Amino acid sequence: MHKISLLAIVLTMAFMVTEAFSVENTPLTESRQVIKQFGGELKAELLASLKEGGPLNAVSVCSQKAPGIAENLSRGRNLIIARTSLKYRNPENAPDNWEQGILQSFEERRGNGEAVGEMEHYEALTVDGKQVFRYMKAIPVGEPCLTCHGKQIPSDLKTKLNEMYPADQSVGFSLGEILGAFSITMPM
Repeated sequence: MHKISLLAIVLTMAFMVTEAFSVENTPLTESRQVIKQFGGELKAELLASLKEGGPLNAVSVCSQKAPGIAENLSRGRNLIIARTSLKYRNPENAPDNWEQGILQSFEERRGNGEAVGEMEHYEALTVDGKQVFRYMKAIPVGEPCLTCHGKQIPSDLKTKLNEMYPADQSVGFSLGEILGAFSITMPM
C-alpha cells in the first residue's frame, strides 16, 4: 500500500514539475504571443488610420499609438517591449549593442535567403549582474510600411516626417526588406 502511495506522490510531483515548465509557460512562448499581439494591434491601428485620414494621419500611429500599445501589453507582465532598427526614425528607438548585433545577423540571414517574417532570436543573458531573457522578431517591410518608409514618399508627408524626426534614417526601404525588429527583455 505504501508503494502505491509513494508512486502516486512521485507521479503527481512529476506532473506538477512538467506543468510548471510546460511550453505555455516559457519566456519564449510568452514573447512570441506578446509580439504577435503587438504586431497585430499596431497593424490594425495603422491600416485604420490610413483608411480614415491617409498617410499624414497614419504617422501618429507609429509615433504615438505604438508606445501606448506596448505599454498596455507590458502592464501586468514582467517584461519590456520595444521596437528598434538599424535605420531608426526616432532616436529613442536606437538599438542597444545586443539589439544591433542581432539586427545585423538578421540582415546576413536575409542575404542568405531566409524569410524575414520567420526570423527571430532569443537567449538568456546576464545584464548588470541579473539574468534576463531577450527576444527579437524581425519586422518585414510590408505594403503599408512603404507609405512612410519607402523610396517614394509624398512631399507633404516627407515634410511632416522631417519636422517630427530631423535625423530620420528610416527611409528608402523596399518590400520584403527588414524594417527593424520587435524586442523583448524579461527578467528571469
